[in-house]
Amino acid sequence: MLQEIINTFHFNFPFVQRAFIVGILVALCSSLLGVTLVLKRFSFIGDGLSHVAFGAMSVAAVLNLTNNMYLVLPVTVIAAILLLRTGKNTKIQGDAAVAMISVASLALGYLIMNIFKPSNNLSGDVCSTLFGSYSILTLTKGEVWLCTALSVIVIAAFIVFYNKIFAVTFDEAFAQAVGTHASVYNLVIAIIIAVIIVLAMNLVGSLLISALVIFPALSAMRIFKSFKSVTICSVIISVTCALAGLLISVPAGTPVGSTIVAADLLAFIAFYIAGKVRS
Repeated sequence: MLQEIINTFHFNFPFVQRAFIVGILVALCSSLLGVTLVLKRFSFIGDGLSHVAFGAMSVAAVLNLTNNMYLVLPVTVIAAILLLRTGKNTKIQGDAAVAMISVASLALGYLIMNIFKPSNNLSGDVCSTLFGSYSILTLTKGEVWLCTALSVIVIAAFIVFYNKIFAVTFDEAFAQAVGTHASVYNLVIAIIIAVIIVLAMNLVGSLLISALVIFPALSAMRIFKSFKSVTICSVIISVTCALAGLLISVPAGTPVGSTIVAADLLAFIAFYIAGKVRS
């Protein structure tokens, strides 16, 4: 029986094992700050940073880098810091800053890929970057180790700064009044978000990352009310949907990212109905 399951889902292949490891880690990290982003009305930042990551990944593809994360990660972190700083400028509001940077990055990335054409299959490269496609199944051991290390850092940072993130999320003005450096912890949140975006690129693609971050949090909020319970439930939903998406997509041959997002959408509908029935 166990051997049939292994053969059905191709667990005996190393690339499938690596995909499941990265998928679980990315789903776990993505759900941790989803609640904070929703409550702080920062949901759009994930989408903006994903477009920045697409532009950086286009440059990495043109430069033919063996591991594009070494370029994409610092560029996305810098963009997160710039968005945080620019969003506080009264002349350029937060949503306008995100729209400006994201659209410019998306356009420049596609332009660069068209001009320099890293391969003959341009449409395939763009589709893979935007929607994830099957890039999760081509991860190397080095990329898996790097993803694992970054995931551990994200989880550790969330645990260490949990109380401060909680305070800044619910009442930033009060937190600042009692001595909490809100701007510092907002910066920590922005950097963690940037790291999560880069990690999720290979799993769901740049256009679907926001769904991976936001859907589990919104689903958990239909049932639970406290910050801790919503976060825990969000993690469980995210990891479960990621596993379900991978288990379906590998034998069925469907795009991994889209399948995971579809599972998140179904989970949201189920929790929404459950919340209505409960109330």
